[in-house]
Amino acid sequence: SKDFEAEQAAANLPNIRMFRESSGPAMEPQEGGNGKWEVCSADSIGSFSATAFFFGRELHKTLKLPVGLINSSVGGTPIEAWTSMSAQKDLAELKPLFARWDNDTANYDPEKAKAAFEKQQAQWRIAAKQARDAGKQPSRPPQAPVNPRKNSHHPAVLFNGKIAPLVPYAIRGVIWYQGESNANSNRAGGNPENYGLQLRTLISDWRGRWGQGDFPFVWVQLPLFKKAQTEPVEETGWTTVREQMLKTLKIPNTGMAVTLDLGEANDIHPKDKQGVGKRLAMWALAKVYNQKNIVASGPLPDGYEIDGEEVVLSFRYATGLKAKGEDLKGFAIAGADQKWLPAKARIEGDQVIVWHPDVRQPKAVRYAWADHPDANLVNGAGLPASPFRTDTK
Repeated sequence: SKDFEAEQAAANLPNIRMFRESSGPAMEPQEGGNGKWEVCSADSIGSFSATAFFFGRELHKTLKLPVGLINSSVGGTPIEAWTSMSAQKDLAELKPLFARWDNDTANYDPEKAKAAFEKQQAQWRIAAKQARDAGKQPSRPPQAPVNPRKNSHHPAVLFNGKIAPLVPYAIRGVIWYQGESNANSNRAGGNPENYGLQLRTLISDWRGRWGQGDFPFVWVQLPLFKKAQTEPVEETGWTTVREQMLKTLKIPNTGMAVTLDLGEANDIHPKDKQGVGKRLAMWALAKVYNQKNIVASGPLPDGYEIDGEEVVLSFRYATGLKAKGEDLKGFAIAGADQKWLPAKARIEGDQVIVWHPDVRQPKAVRYAWADHPDANLVNGAGLPASPFRTDTK
């Protein structure tokens, strides 16, 4: 995370503790895991989850109460790895995904996999040396082969090894920071449009297993990433997963930290974890701990009307709606021909009016619809609006 040295120096917070579940993937649900509680200090903070720590620190600072944080995570993994097999195995939408894993497992040959890995490793060493000689960062080395059933991406294996051991330990709620892996539309058997179904399934599965009713569940919407927007609308797996996250807010007692402005074009692990943690905490403080004068979210779409040549958009969490900068940007508009044009937009109270002189009969509007959009709608708390579209499939 950014400013690590300063954060480390200020990390003497003994009433914040973190437990890191260090067990690996497992083929069957495990009753016991591995790890230990660590007291927050300058010596221990470097091993903490940055997002979880900054989230917990906001709660601790505001509520004046001890905060315990459980970090169960593996970078670069898909949501299906964190959901129990029984909860997802019969979902028709996921059959291609399961078929791919069944095929990989049936055709796995350890000797052939080892030979292929050694060849890839040799090629990587040459490429890595060339990159370093050119002053560039080498690509990641190839991973050693593993039986597909033990692969950390396989459905349920991380639930089995890293979530099941925690049940039914008493928890107050869940913060969820994931989705990048499922945004890859080229992933064999995967489909970004299934992400909402998968997130709903995971939430229901975990809530049922803990038996604590509808405990709070808040996630981080994908931030900006990759190249800057060049067209008014660019549909990708990234925009699809963002939309699926937005739709999942229909589930009671769920929230979403909009982080569109906290990403980095060239780094899938943006450094501003302070901002991410604080926005998660703002939702929790407002919605779970009933703290007054804390805004829970950035603006979220709340319906629209077509008024002649204009589209009138309404929002929740819209108090103090404004553009961050001079002109409001990020909107696109289209008629029945679905030809998207950069829209003109103005703010009136808690609504945004969108139009374009060449679109006399508008049908739909989209906002921030790209991996890396140029968009600047925020509320009075400075929290950005979620990307959305009115022409939802």
